[in-house]
Amino acid sequence: MRTGALGTGAFRGGAVLVALVTTTALAACGSGAGGTRPGASAGSLRGTITVSAASSLGGAFEELSREFARRHPGTAVEVNPGSSTALVAQIELGAPADVFAPADSETMRTLVRARRTVGPPVEIARNRLTIVTKPGNPARIKTLADLVNGSVVALCAATVPCGGYAARALDRAGITIPESSITREPDARATLGAVANGDADAAIVYVTDARAAGDSVATVAIPPAQNVIAIYPAIALKSSAAPRVARAFVRFLTSSSARTQLARFGFLPPQ
Repeated sequence: MRTGALGTGAFRGGAVLVALVTTTALAACGSGAGGTRPGASAGSLRGTITVSAASSLGGAFEELSREFARRHPGTAVEVNPGSSTALVAQIELGAPADVFAPADSETMRTLVRARRTVGPPVEIARNRLTIVTKPGNPARIKTLADLVNGSVVALCAATVPCGGYAARALDRAGITIPESSITREPDARATLGAVANGDADAAIVYVTDARAAGDSVATVAIPPAQNVIAIYPAIALKSSAAPRVARAFVRFLTSSSARTQLARFGFLPPQ
């Protein structure tokens, strides 16, 4: 403070002191039961959600759930993987679920038509099919046509998305596998497991599951003209106990960060 400005400076100093006292008093009142906790934002997310997701999304969603929780420290995401149709049945029976992410649009429409969802579904990723065989491909399978040569072939159940996609691929190739040569599994991961465990000679599964299996299986590409693209939508559910967190997680699944993570697992970007 310069000499000769004592009167003005003293007045300003008193005003500042009053302002500080007033601000401190208001802050003290705001820290009570009705106020905001120090360091917390009024718009911050809080709560735990369960994401019922197609089994083929399981590994990627475990990573994405951890990243989401890091971005929103007051949240937690529990992933419930399974066949899309089984997950719908669970939700319809009242199983706790906040977000649904199946492996096809038709299964999604079941819950949309039942008015169990919030807002329109968003497409988060796509996938392709591939043939997997035992390591070294001892049955010498090179095409879909080779699956009819007496091999035991694992396919997803006809009522689940991966089973429907496999049927479409075989139809495009003009191939009919005798039902006596087929073993049906409840979801894509179990279908791949039938080959990895030696119970089947080959299977038709998602590219992402084959990649996750590593050296436990060999892969045989399906040509684009015979292949089928799987579409993965996601949506928040009305039954959510943490609706803001559920909607935020669905938005997060459309982010560039989530798409990069999904691509790392072999998923194709949405269109």
